[in-house]
Amino acid sequence: MSLTLDFYLARAAESAAEATAATLDNVRERALRSEAAWREMAGRQSRINTQREIAARQREERVEVN
Repeated sequence: MSLTLDFYLARAAESAAEATAATLDNVRERALRSEAAWREMAGRQSRINTQREIAARQREERVEVN
């Protein structure tokens, strides 16, 4: 897991905790939107990491063939 992915997930968890603790509706809604955004960024980073791993394996296979 990359540091960036860990960072995004940590921020999402913080936002979720903020939403849970919020007493005002607008603060809770803002925190929930923030959590959703951080989770979307984490998902995107996860897909990027997966594609990088696949590309690295493919490069290794091409080197082994040559």
